Amino acid sequence: RHQVSSDFQNACSLLTVENNSSREARIREEVISPFRSLRLFLYPALMASATIAALTALPRLIAALANSPNATVENNASLGQVLEGLGIDVAAIVVFALLYRSDTKARDLQLAKLSREESLASLRVELGNKRVATLEQMRGSARFVIIAGPKSHVDQALELSLPFQEQLLERGVTLVPFVTPPAASTEESQSSSFQAQKSQAKDDDSAAAARRWIVLPIYTSEWTKWLSEQKKIANIPEDKPVYLSLRMDGRVRGSGVGFPPWSALVAQLPPVSGMWRGALDGMDGRV
Repeated sequence: RHQVSSDFQNACSLLTVENNSSREARIREEVISPFRSLRLFLYPALMASATIAALTALPRLIAALANSPNATVENNASLGQVLEGLGIDVAAIVVFALLYRSDTKARDLQLAKLSREESLASLRVELGNKRVATLEQMRGSARFVIIAGPKSHVDQALELSLPFQEQLLERGVTLVPFVTPPAASTEESQSSSFQAQKSQAKDDDSAAAARRWIVLPIYTSEWTKWLSEQKKIANIPEDKPVYLSLRMDGRVRGSGVGFPPWSALVAQLPPVSGMWRGALDGMDGRV
């Protein structure tokens, strides 16, 4: 009974997280595109107006085709004029329908992207001080670069980042190394990579920087599920190593297969200290 109750609570908790993510995604979508809701209201209204006008023109068209005197004398409209008006109405219906379809598709794509970002924000990491936090809780304080792949790939990516470490730290970059299968040894592999750089930081009297430099993903099954879904959407093979860079506000800046472009990150990201602190948080470029 206790096991069933626990499973039920976990399912309810997961459902609550998904509902909250969907709600947050809708709110963010409205903020990003504030006039889209108005357009999606106006397009059907304009289509309805054009449809009514077209239906009204049909009796006049029938009368004009039948050479009815009422069509040319009372309404002062020839067959050509009736056809012209009807053509304008039909064209308006088609145009507004295409605009509505395009805007709806753009909204759905944006909502899907924002929902994935909100799901990513709910994933948890262990900070250098052993505190556990979600990526959402770290918004505004770090630009995460997630490196996912086999241990050899992750270790090489960390090694390639070392020449840029100081500059990346100045730009608020924090690495999230995530070793993909075998899942049973994921935590151990990540911990060994982290401990190696942490030991080096102690030798260099930069333990504080090391705590900000790397955080470890926990509850790795959730990370694995999220990454698998993204690879499936992007048609990327499951065994391909990937990276993902986030903006300071938690939105996805860019992603790709292979190693993160450390030099491009240094060139494009603004520092997080000084007079531009906060003003350039959203101007992260695209890497």
